Amino acid sequence: MAAWTQDDLARVRTAIASGTRSVTFADGRKQEYQTLDHLLAAEKVIAAALQMQAETAGGINRRRTPYYRSGL
Repeated sequence: MAAWTQDDLARVRTAIASGTRSVTFADGRKQEYQTLDHLLAAEKVIAAALQMQAETAGGINRRRTPYYRSGL
């Protein structure tokens, strides 16, 4: 799995705005997407990954443990 950067997200958003389907990422990888929908999906994936990285670095923990009662 690739580690995404804010620059990668900016490049994808620039491609969406300009209507191109080819993106060259910061580490030199070049990706060509078949449709605009695929490019929009990639933007969502990268944005979510960056948000998770920020939350992990910030010490935010969103895990919840269920609590069960027997009812007796």
